[in-house]
Amino acid sequence: MRLPAGGTLSLCGMGQLGFRMRSLRKTVLLAFVASAVLVLALLHSWPTRGYTTVDVSQRPVPVVEQHLEARLPESDQRSSHVPYHLREGIASLLARNGCVCEGESGGVNLPFAQLLFPRVSAHPLHTAFEASELEEMKRRRAKEYQSFQMRSQSPTDMLIVAEVNNPLQYPTQGVEVRPLKTILIPGLALQDSLRETYSVNITATMGTLNVAAEVDGVKIKGDGEMHMTLSSSFLPNLNRQLQFVTYTNTLFHPSTADIVQFETEGHQSIFTIKIRHGVTPKLYNTGPKGEYNISALVTIATKTFLRYDKLQNLIDSVRKYYPTVTIIIADDSEIPKIVQGPHIEHYIMPFGKGWFAGRNLAVSQVTTKYVLWVDDDFIFSSNTKLEKLVDVLERTTLDLVGGAVREATGYTATYRQTISIEPGEENGDCLHMRRGFHHVIQGFPNCVVTDGVINFFLARTDKVQQVGFDPRLARVAHLEFFIDGLGSLHVGSCDDVIVNHATKIKIPWVSQSESDKTYAKFRYPPASSDATHTKNGLLFFKNRFQCLTHN
Repeated sequence: MRLPAGGTLSLCGMGQLGFRMRSLRKTVLLAFVASAVLVLALLHSWPTRGYTTVDVSQRPVPVVEQHLEARLPESDQRSSHVPYHLREGIASLLARNGCVCEGESGGVNLPFAQLLFPRVSAHPLHTAFEASELEEMKRRRAKEYQSFQMRSQSPTDMLIVAEVNNPLQYPTQGVEVRPLKTILIPGLALQDSLRETYSVNITATMGTLNVAAEVDGVKIKGDGEMHMTLSSSFLPNLNRQLQFVTYTNTLFHPSTADIVQFETEGHQSIFTIKIRHGVTPKLYNTGPKGEYNISALVTIATKTFLRYDKLQNLIDSVRKYYPTVTIIIADDSEIPKIVQGPHIEHYIMPFGKGWFAGRNLAVSQVTTKYVLWVDDDFIFSSNTKLEKLVDVLERTTLDLVGGAVREATGYTATYRQTISIEPGEENGDCLHMRRGFHHVIQGFPNCVVTDGVINFFLARTDKVQQVGFDPRLARVAHLEFFIDGLGSLHVGSCDDVIVNHATKIKIPWVSQSESDKTYAKFRYPPASSDATHTKNGLLFFKNRFQCLTHN
């Protein structure tokens, strides 16, 4: 049989193809083996748990037994001799007398290693100050902290332990009086054994005691004073009289508490009466019931600096989905350009005034129930459903809920952070920040409770205004707002409400504009810059932290 013309060449081509396939298989196999070796090496060198201690308080950490003994209340002499068996797994969870910041050591230096395998790093904050001024800073901070404690602590913070078999009945909580007003003290009674005379003493420190009615057979002494005695030969009569005991606040304070002593023979009880003004509500008229009216409920706030092209893209994208929602812009550009249009408010600031100062300005002008914070280079899409975020805030106790930001590469970030403070002593507390969240929100499977979120969030306007943004943080700042709000802001995050982020990918053959270069110089200062020192200095002095850890 004759081969067709070119048959020899075809056989050669088939041979070359087979050779290439074998070479490809060898390459894939070698790549697989190399990857396996790399992963094994990584696992072998990756420690299970390695720590280095940063800025310790110059004293040894107490052993767990000493640590537990220090946390026990004053021991009862009748039981102090009884031995106990320590549960180290539980006892070690108790707060220590001091705190330390520990960072994880070891690992392999590979590209994107910190992104793929985040490790905890620790940073002392006193390095924000020169050695010559550190002691003076510590002295000033201690003085300010003492003043802060005097202002913020209340008698209601005091630990009160009820006695065993106490015949006195009294309210344990829930008693409240407006400043300089009068109330009946509920729940007072005496349940005592048979005796000739029954007597109780009541003593207040910030008000006077009296009775709203008199009961026959009861002797009253000290009515209208801070100390009052009631006595009777008949227990039912005494208890009836106790139902009419009143308390009148005489020492004005807008929010404090009086510690009241309630005594009978051989027994003493203590309870608190809160003295405070009622919280003045701040309500928003959102119109008739029905679907959420975003324009009536939400104002969009942003801060811009030089990037007017990106700002206009943001505005155009918002108008595509929410044509009548108000947009408030804080602008600290050197040569401001006019930004105008329906439902747009443009506020000019001094040049380079800063990131958090602009946030304060923008949020201060919001009059709707909610404020949506966005960066000026975000772009709304069909996935930017503000109604979902509104629904979360309307149906939960959350004060703020973040969304997700999608990069041009498709990567989507929520930047969920848990924030905790470990109590320290004279050197300050320890701040710990970790990626993650606490738990999923019932009824909202895409939403979780956390402590810090990305720069795309919807919040109750009054709560954001209450926490505020420290204007000293001009360049480098974000989580500092959530640190200041820790304990007062209830924060959530939902990953199904997404805003797009304008691309930051630099094309080599396209030169940067002068405005972009100026923006980058202000936006991304070096780690050694004054902006970084200012941030660490505020954490050290204002927030009284000695160090922080994060991953």
